[in-house]
Parts: sequence; C-alpha cells; structure tokens
Amino acid sequence: MKISKEDFQEMRAKYTAEVRQGKPAQTLTGENTNQTSWLFFNRETLEGLLAQVDKDPKVGGIQIFMAEYDEKTAKKLYPNSYELVVGSLTLVLCPANLKESKLTRVELEDGGTTYENHGEICPPHCQPDPTDV
Repeated sequence: MKISKEDFQEMRAKYTAEVRQGKPAQTLTGENTNQTSWLFFNRETLEGLLAQVDKDPKVGGIQIFMAEYDEKTAKKLYPNSYELVVGSLTLVLCPANLKESKLTRVELEDGGTTYENHGEICPPHCQPDPTDV
C-alpha cells in the first residue's frame, strides 16, 4: 500500500526518537511491548517498485527504511487493529538507483516519490510462524 511522504516522515521520526536511541517499543498506554517479529511484502509491491528503477540490476533497487508506527499512521493504515501495531517496527520501501556510490530516489512525474508500507506484520498477523515450515 502506498503511503504519503508525511506518513513516512512521522513514522521515521518516531523510530529515530525511540528505537534508534535504544528505547523499547511502547503501546498506546506507554507499556513496553514485544517488537515486530517479521514483515511480508508481496511480489506485486516489490515488482511495482522495481519497475520504477533503472533496468541495470546493479543500479536499480529498493531503498529500505526502518520506521515505527505512531498512533496517527497506525489508525490510518490499520483502522480496525491500530492499537496492536502502535510502537511496532516496520519497513518503508521506495525505489532508488545507486550509481557511482550515489543513491538517488526515483521521482514520479508529479515530483513525488513512491513510499510503500503496510505489508503483513507480526504481530498481529503471526500465523503461520515462518519457523514452523
């Protein structure tokens, strides 16, 4: 699911202020909680991002950011279960090219960049556990 640059920036700010500083994940009520176990992004999402980048497989790719769900963004992306994901780590993906050690995000015709998020996240969606396979 595409998300806005503003949502990405809010999630990234929460991650930077808490997790990157070594603080534990917290629920809406401020209690410490277990962190994300895994995330899943489907092939359609990944191929959609890769379709926007340079065709050279050594240049085109996906830039992956660590982020953390804040209450506002969790409510927007998970309206029926937002309280289960607030404080959880997530990944935000965007298309990018790396050429001559310089990374550039791919810009759309309207001047923006595609940000993808909202893959399956554990918790709350932890079945089947990938270690059970």
